[in-house]
Amino acid sequence: MAFKLPPLPYSENALEPHISARTMSFHYGKHHQAYVTNLNNLIEGTDLETRSLEDIIRSTVSDTTKVGIFNNAAQVWNHTFYWHSMAPNGGGEPQGSLREKINKDFGSFEEFAKLFKQAGVGQFGSGWAWLVLAKDGHLKVTKTANADLPLIHGEHALLTCDIWEHAYYLDYQNRRPDYVDVFLKNLANWDFAQKNFEE
Repeated sequence: MAFKLPPLPYSENALEPHISARTMSFHYGKHHQAYVTNLNNLIEGTDLETRSLEDIIRSTVSDTTKVGIFNNAAQVWNHTFYWHSMAPNGGGEPQGSLREKINKDFGSFEEFAKLFKQAGVGQFGSGWAWLVLAKDGHLKVTKTANADLPLIHGEHALLTCDIWEHAYYLDYQNRRPDYVDVFLKNLANWDFAQKNFEE
């Protein structure tokens, strides 16, 4: 079974004015699609062809002969997770049990937001900023480079912000701090994060 580009959870213009339909068209329609196409081409005719995306990621992460497969599989996963990490009229602050856990583990939502922004802005080159539930049961903010993701570190992803340049450059140019700020204030899908936390 070949992988397919998963549908967006909203229309390409739904995140405007924060992320433009033009950015979404390139990012989703070209970049994400390319990862799906590349992955299908790389696993065709191999024993990975029938495996789940998560299985492919886990089984190729430390195999130097399968770097291309890992990179494309992880980027398919990361991007799908990123689209759901945003919502029209998102942003603000979480409620309920996730809010309580953020306050407990970070001291306050403001402290979490500061660390998340630092992770996004401070990632050298391309990558991702994450809110994760760590193996020890605590929430933490992490950043990963390129296609790296919490899944292979035994962490449970709750929310992510894509900080590859193609995620924001058409709308924000070199102003990555502004983009991460807007992500937290106007786009972050806390209902999605809460659902991931409860799981």
